[in-house]
Amino acid sequence: MSVLVANESYDFNSLKELLGATDGNLASHIKALEKEGYITVMKSFVGRKPNTQYVVSKNGREAFIKHLEALENLIKNQKT
Repeated sequence: MSVLVANESYDFNSLKELLGATDGNLASHIKALEKEGYITVMKSFVGRKPNTQYVVSKNGREAFIKHLEALENLIKNQKT
């Protein structure tokens, strides 16, 4: 999610390479994020090759921000 929040979009192969994930592992995570409505999947062709792009949705961005806030609160509470 952090990659998608920080970028306009990202394609499957670039995500796979960046994360060091297998096709199956990345596909299962992508499917879960899509099911929750956190990302939008756009399929097209670049020349004759299929290209799948992922974009974070408004709900996904909001959920990610809430997640970061919860992590920050956890860290703050452990310091006291």
